[in-house]
Amino acid sequence: MPDLLIELFSEEIPARMQMRAAEDLQKMVTNGLVEAGLTYASAAAFSTPRRLALTVEGMLAESPALVEERKGPRADAPEKAIEGFLRGAGVSRDQLEERDTPKGKVLFATIRKPGRPAAEIVAEVLEQTVRNFPWPKSMRWGTGSLKWVRPLHSIICLIVREDGAEVVPLEIDGIEAGDVTRGHRFLAPGAFTVSSFDDYEAKLKRAHVMLRADERAETIWHDATNLAFAGGLEVVEDHGLLAEVAGLVEWPVTLMGPIGEEFLGLPPEVLQTSMKEHQKFFSVKNPKTGRIERFITVANRTTADEGATILAGNEKVLSARLSDAKFFWENDLRVARSAAGMRAWVKALENVTFHNKLGTQAELIERMAHLARELAPMVGADPELAEQAARVAKADLSSEMVYEFPELQGLMGRYYAEAAGLPAEVAAACEEHYAPLGPSDDVPTAPVSVSVALAEKIDKLTGFWAIDEKPTGSKDPYALRRAALGVIRIVVENDLSVPLDRFHGAQLVRNKGQAHDDIHDELVSDLVSEIARHGVFGAALRAIKERADHVLHAETVEKLEVQVPHKSGDLLSFLHDRLKVYLRDQGVRHDVIDACIEMPGKDDLTLLVKRAKALSETLNTDDGENLIQGFKRANNILTQAEEADGVEYSFGADVKFAETDEERALFKALDEAEAVISPAMERQDFTTAMSAMAALRGPIDAFFEAVQVNAENGTVRRNRLNLLSRIRAICTSVADLTRIDG
Repeated sequence: MPDLLIELFSEEIPARMQMRAAEDLQKMVTNGLVEAGLTYASAAAFSTPRRLALTVEGMLAESPALVEERKGPRADAPEKAIEGFLRGAGVSRDQLEERDTPKGKVLFATIRKPGRPAAEIVAEVLEQTVRNFPWPKSMRWGTGSLKWVRPLHSIICLIVREDGAEVVPLEIDGIEAGDVTRGHRFLAPGAFTVSSFDDYEAKLKRAHVMLRADERAETIWHDATNLAFAGGLEVVEDHGLLAEVAGLVEWPVTLMGPIGEEFLGLPPEVLQTSMKEHQKFFSVKNPKTGRIERFITVANRTTADEGATILAGNEKVLSARLSDAKFFWENDLRVARSAAGMRAWVKALENVTFHNKLGTQAELIERMAHLARELAPMVGADPELAEQAARVAKADLSSEMVYEFPELQGLMGRYYAEAAGLPAEVAAACEEHYAPLGPSDDVPTAPVSVSVALAEKIDKLTGFWAIDEKPTGSKDPYALRRAALGVIRIVVENDLSVPLDRFHGAQLVRNKGQAHDDIHDELVSDLVSEIARHGVFGAALRAIKERADHVLHAETVEKLEVQVPHKSGDLLSFLHDRLKVYLRDQGVRHDVIDACIEMPGKDDLTLLVKRAKALSETLNTDDGENLIQGFKRANNILTQAEEADGVEYSFGADVKFAETDEERALFKALDEAEAVISPAMERQDFTTAMSAMAALRGPIDAFFEAVQVNAENGTVRRNRLNLLSRIRAICTSVADLTRIDG
């Protein structure tokens, strides 16, 4: 079976596009071959700055012949209907066959499609691929109509058999396919022919081109770490930068140079960011001091002076870049250490819009400060420090350094807070209040940082819920799913008991104050105070309405009474959905979480997670799994009886009416379980409660095996139904087991 080799040779392809382009080339070509009947054994795609390559192994030499039978209209159908069928099938009238069917005589066409040689199919597929390639950006050049990411120079398209290679006849916009490519632009620019993929890769290597991106990345990292190690230094790991640099060179040559002494006092993160963003340099640090002292650059060629000229040029450019960073750093430090300190930056945020419906950044900070203070006792933080931290956490957004490097926000806030002489807890919160930024990012653990991080995320969620800007489908422009996961992880991983409903209500009221002019600041303040006192929004609003000093407009009351509880509940449901995703990775099923959400305290996510994990562990045991079947059997019998009798069997089960040992044993088991479950639930010891519930499996199974619930004696029947009601009541006091699947 032949193999296929394709190369598309062009001017330099942007590094960020190469991996996706290689994947698209493989997908489009192989899908096209398979659709045309050419199956294959394996395929692999490769990319360098100047070429995309694809090898397909074990391809069929030709597509198989196909025979298709197509059913047509009735034999006595109108002539136009028959003519339409003939056109669609590509046959003539004399090629049709009449067959008797239950619906009368029907016309059938037998369509034979002969096999096609691989070269013909490959040419069609490759031309379609090149002309319809999904580059994010493409261009035309010269007088041609072809679009490619950069001017396309040549195409290799070879079908390789045991007896030799065949060039596929193909021309695209004046470019004829062949068996010729070129090596490195500077080190081996001459053309050469290839006869197979192995020959192609070997000759490229001799021509100073590493075809495989992972090999280039491995070479860069190996050489870089060796250079650093020789000087007693370490390279700062950056997988994203490594992948990008591997896409900038075909023959990587790693060089290490010094950073000017005058720049070594800059924060290491500033040096690293500046060098990465502007120059694509790796940072090299001294492991003893943590300072970044040197840089590593990757050239695309060897030179006679072993890179000295390249390094000198890079040092000159780097010095100019770092001079800018040094200027920003020193200016920002002067502001932070001034009498006004970081308050000057916060003041400047009064002119920066956070969202046109949610006010300015300064108003966001004000809301965060109030909420952080309210959250502080819940997370073990000092309220004064929490409020202070929230008021300066975003101040660095006004700094020159963050304006130049937005990715340093928060981190620079910590440096400036330290320079301003603020408490260490406040400085740490400036950096950590954005965390976690992703599912693998660490969550803040210091109490002040936790309170500010929660305040930032809860305000964002309630703010956008207040103005109905919620995530829809795959669209989440304000990263609200990430904020929700952040709230979940901070609360759960720090084992915090935080009643979110209360804080959602308070923050929705504050955000409503931003969104509606008729809800005045005084009312907002009073409502928030009442929510803190009563714990829930409804009771707070009733307390406000009963006070003589507040005269509320009916429309305002309606907005608050209807919208705030609805939006708070909807937001809590959104958090529950994200919690299901979070717990799914820990092996907790969705139905288990649903069973726990129906219980009291569902806005306390830590409590909810503990309950769900305990239930999940119980259900993973034989007793737990079989208990569910017994519970569902009891619940189904009881529900049907209540519907049929029109009464509720919820009390009155008495052991004196028990007729069998199994009944009496179940009464005893329920008494014992209830004695354990009730106090365990009060102290939130879900594991003990679930274990006691699972222990009911045996007595319940024995009861159903020995006892007929719907006995002829009415008194005995009622007593047994009330006994089933006790099973339901005790089991559902732990979780709503009716939600469990199976």
